[in-house]
Amino acid sequence: MKHLIGMLWLCIGLLTGVVAQAQTASWIQIEAQPTLRQAQQSARNYAADLTDVNGFQIGSGWYALALGPYNENQAAEQLRALRRNGAIPRDSYVTDGTNFRQRFWPVGAAADAPVAAPAPSIAPQEPVVQVIEEETPAQARRSEAQLSRDEKMLLQEALQWEGFYTAKIDGSYGRGTRGAMAEYQGAMGYEQTGVLTTRQRDELVSNYRAQFAKLGMATVEDNNAGISLSLPAALASYARLEPPFVHYDSATDDDVRVLLISQTGDQSTLFGLYDIMQTLEIVPMEGDRTRGERSFTLTGQSADLHSYTYAALKDGAVKGFTLIWKPEDAKLMNRAAQMMRESFAPVQGVVLDDLAGDNSGPQSIDLLAGLEIRRPDMSRSGFYIDDAGTVLTTVEALGQCQRITVNDEYEMQIAARSDALGVAVLRPSAALAPAAYAAFQTGLPRLQSDVAVAGFSYEGVLDLPVLTYGTLADLKGLAGEAAVYRLDLDALPGDTGGPVFDASGAVMGMLLGKNDSARQLPGAVRFTASVPAIAEFLSESGVQMAAAETASQIAPEDLSALASDITVLVSCWN
Repeated sequence: MKHLIGMLWLCIGLLTGVVAQAQTASWIQIEAQPTLRQAQQSARNYAADLTDVNGFQIGSGWYALALGPYNENQAAEQLRALRRNGAIPRDSYVTDGTNFRQRFWPVGAAADAPVAAPAPSIAPQEPVVQVIEEETPAQARRSEAQLSRDEKMLLQEALQWEGFYTAKIDGSYGRGTRGAMAEYQGAMGYEQTGVLTTRQRDELVSNYRAQFAKLGMATVEDNNAGISLSLPAALASYARLEPPFVHYDSATDDDVRVLLISQTGDQSTLFGLYDIMQTLEIVPMEGDRTRGERSFTLTGQSADLHSYTYAALKDGAVKGFTLIWKPEDAKLMNRAAQMMRESFAPVQGVVLDDLAGDNSGPQSIDLLAGLEIRRPDMSRSGFYIDDAGTVLTTVEALGQCQRITVNDEYEMQIAARSDALGVAVLRPSAALAPAAYAAFQTGLPRLQSDVAVAGFSYEGVLDLPVLTYGTLADLKGLAGEAAVYRLDLDALPGDTGGPVFDASGAVMGMLLGKNDSARQLPGAVRFTASVPAIAEFLSESGVQMAAAETASQIAPEDLSALASDITVLVSCWN
């Protein structure tokens, strides 16, 4: 069947109208969805309550929903009114629509995207009639039958990309593929026959391929790392060597980065790299982790970045890669990561030299081979109180933590807390057997006796706790509180939560945080939760505490060793 598309004069008239509209057009972008199917459903929901709902394809394979067009003042007024009434998301905003491409909503509307600038003038010409043949379903089936298996699989991939197809990519067109084709046709405003015409196939595949054109996927042979793979060369380019990494930094404002991993080693090296990568900011804490005997995969997602890491051990070398991107590009970049994994090929006998690269760049204990090491939001001290690895610490360290660790290694859960006293109990998520645990003082401490607090004064900068010495100034607080003792001791914030020892090595309390009141106390005035107050709290929490058996003084080096065994770094991560 033949459809008359139009004459050139009519096209020019329509184009002129679109251009005139775009010159003053403003849109309210209310949402973006990663697939056409999701965007169609969302547009349908908004259109039930709002007028002027439009849908456009935008970059990185996403689809924008927008209200309009309006002039600039109308758009601002509409935005305020709709936000105030809760009709649109609070993060909706006014845009000029320059990133809008093909229109997909309303279904059957003209597919033209808003024009960003006036088109050049078109000289009058003789009317031209353009005729495009559209296939009947029978003709579409015949032309489809001429497709190769690879071409059929490509169509399934494109339908999957748009969110219509979820089954296996096999080039076999069964009920699932036919249903996906019909859904796609309906979404695009075509008759839902379940068989794509030649024009519809070309349109689907062209849009699919256009998404990947931005990546500029190209095979790179890195002779430093001894790795061959396909990477998004249009978005990331070679920058520097910092063993065990070869850095490919972002070449655009998309902030896409690639790391090639290459080092000599064995299974211990592979497992060590698996642990180290998870301490870096480029591997957010949320995401799947898989480690096998010879390889591992890490994925990470945060509000700021996503990443994918793969590494494998082969022929005495650990090699792999990391791809890093912004969350809004997740759909496209996940596909890029898959393409990199499929093309990844280590070159035998070539490994990145440990001494390669330029060492004149910035150096810091917070950097590993040029990459920022993840640091906790806050770290305080704590100490083991039983042989199961139960920890007593300060509530200061807890806050709104997504994750709590001891010594940056062991995951902990809050078992009990007393905000009034300022203490909390943590239990390990997995079995833990500490080298030693606290034995608490049984008698009344002597005023003006020597005391020492063990703590991570510098919040993890040092690997072992520091002992800070002072004296017991009073057996009560400044206002007569019986639950605390006053100390004359110049401790740092990181020491808070640490054990306070007497001269025999018995624990006589837990160092409390400084009072946040407006009254400023002298720097050496600190307080410790008393043993009776701690005992009452632990008893109510179902935790048993050990009593000290000796009262004889121990040598400073023995006290230091005991403090190292029982004192832990408690960290809050977000």
